[in-house]
Order: sequence, then C-alpha cells, then structure tokens
Amino acid sequence: MAPYQQELSDGLISLCEGLRVEPMIAAKLRLAVLGFADDVQVRLAVADMRTETSLPQVAIRGVTNYEAVFDDLLSRIPSDVQWLRGEGYKVHRPVVFFLSDGQPTGGDGWRRPHARLIDKSRTPTAPNIIACGVGDAQAQTMVDVATRDEFAFVAKPGTDIGQAVAEFFHALTASLVASGHALNSDSPQLVVNRPDQFSMAIDEVGQ
Repeated sequence: MAPYQQELSDGLISLCEGLRVEPMIAAKLRLAVLGFADDVQVRLAVADMRTETSLPQVAIRGVTNYEAVFDDLLSRIPSDVQWLRGEGYKVHRPVVFFLSDGQPTGGDGWRRPHARLIDKSRTPTAPNIIACGVGDAQAQTMVDVATRDEFAFVAKPGTDIGQAVAEFFHALTASLVASGHALNSDSPQLVVNRPDQFSMAIDEVGQ
C-alpha cells in the first residue's frame, strides 16, 4: 500500500469529515479504525465523530496478516459493545469494513478465528463484514471474508489502485450515512453501497 498512502490518508479524512457534516447520523454511529500488517494497531478508538478532534494516522507496515485481524476483533468487538451498553446505548449489530491489497499471509490460519467471529452462537456480537479487495487480493478470498456474497467486492481489472482506495472510502461514507438514516425507520437495516470501479467478487470467482 506504500504508493497509495496519500489516498488512504485522504480517504480516512474524507470519511471522518463526511460524518461530521451529518451530526444527526454521527450521533447514532461510533467509528473505530484499525490498521493491520504483522499485527493490528488502533488508528482511532471507538469515537463519536461529532466530538472527536483527532484524525486517524496511516502507517504503511509489513505483511497482510488476516489471522491477527480476526483474533483482535474476537476480543475487541464484544468489549466495545459491552462498554457502549454500559454507557446506556442501544447497540445494533456491528459492521466491519475490511480493505486489503493482498492475500493473507500465514496460509489458512485466519479461517478459525474468522469462523468463530461470525458465528452468532459463539459470538453474540458477531459483526457483518463487508470485504473489499484491491491489488493482489483475490475475489474468492473476499467472498470468504465477507458475511454475505453481496458484501464482497474487488476492484475491476486495470483499475488504478489509488483510485480504487478513494472509491472505497466514498462508498463507505455513503453506506454509513444511508444506514444511519435507516435506523430511523421501522426496519433498521445495513445499507451497503458498491464502490465505483469495483465489481461483485462472487461474479469474478473462477474467472
């Protein structure tokens, strides 16, 4: 991701600012940003973007250790949900927006914590996972990571990776705003927008 650090940084800033200009939506959402490589590092702890004054800082580091991500989320999500409930909030099912530019290092070791994370019988706070792959990330892997086939996307062949990263953040912001609006309805639901220059990963599997 090193050549695209500026796009990552700009995308995160755009996301945070996009929520700040939607205070009614931001009031219902709490955002955390994690960076992963050899391990997971917190770029932004669970935050209310109406009052958060700092912005996530991007750092380009080592490999793409998916196992570290799902091990981290197995403890982080239940803890964050418990804290939010303790603060008096009603918590809907968490959502993870997962962006990777490569295949998982370490083989299939990530599948065990991932399976536990998304199993509602073992993890009551199991999140919905939207997976977006750019660069060397393969369509089948994004399908395997996402909790539904329609939540998995890959950048179209020939798409500039920097542009794809920017589109990921545009779609993420739009999804959060639309989902926030949906919380006011009789049937709250997660709204997922496909990023421009991305295709459904399931349509690319086997090609």
